[in-house]
Amino acid sequence: MRTEQLEYLAAVTRLGSLRRAADELRLSQPALSETVRNLERELGVDLLERKRSGATMSASGRELLPHIVDVLDAVDRLRAAAGEQHRISRMVRVGTVNAATVPLLIPVVQEFRATHPVTQVEVVGAQQTDIHRALLEGSFDLGLVNHLDGDDVPAGLEAVELLRGRPVVVVRPDSPLASLPSVSPDDLLDVPLIGMRSGYVMHRYVHRLLEGRTPSFAYSTDGAEMGKLLVAEGLGATVLPDFSVVGDPLERRGVLTHRPVADDRTRVLLMLQRRRAESVPRAARELHEAFVRRARELGARTEP
Repeated sequence: MRTEQLEYLAAVTRLGSLRRAADELRLSQPALSETVRNLERELGVDLLERKRSGATMSASGRELLPHIVDVLDAVDRLRAAAGEQHRISRMVRVGTVNAATVPLLIPVVQEFRATHPVTQVEVVGAQQTDIHRALLEGSFDLGLVNHLDGDDVPAGLEAVELLRGRPVVVVRPDSPLASLPSVSPDDLLDVPLIGMRSGYVMHRYVHRLLEGRTPSFAYSTDGAEMGKLLVAEGLGATVLPDFSVVGDPLERRGVLTHRPVADDRTRVLLMLQRRRAESVPRAARELHEAFVRRARELGARTEP
């Protein structure tokens, strides 16, 4: 159980409507509704009565409301007593789709730890939809996700573009594709392909690129890091944003190289997202700023 769930429930009760509460909290109504339902499942009681005219507290909810208010008051007192130290030393949780891990995420975490030695940074690999849900529910502070040009940012989240790159075909230097100046969709049909699982942006991109033709998928994996390792072991080629390859240790060691996709103007954006909120913990805010600084340093190398 999280305090955000109790705060959301209190807002619905006070405003008498999931819609009005979602507007005030800057959340999507489905995300708010699902958060309250998760709390109901955890407690084993129906806290709200949902009607067309709005949502009101159920009889069970009214019995529990004084306890909910007591918990929220206690949390407020705890935060006030702990003061700024609470905000500095808390854990910061980052959800990531594993793109740009080496050139972006690791240096940022190293820099942040040097100036915040008592703050733990927890990095969780997840798919984009899971990261969005966890951000809206408050279980992630920050999220690193890939977008294709034109993708929308979910309601209730704010986003800043960190890196802008292009899709590239990642191969070993001894691959026949490495001898080409660029790789066409037809070329990809002739090699074992290491694909990202459904739910990843690059999975969507590859299927759009091939326009319904079926490549020879040799492997399917979660995230760029495992994809690069499989390529380095000679198991096939994969398609990733260039910013997840440039500067990678495997590329620096000469066991990976990459080629652009022929006649393709697609751009992949690495976005840093967080939930819209009036108050952001200091640690999360400063880690956010560290990501933006590092991305500016990398920008010149990622945009062709």
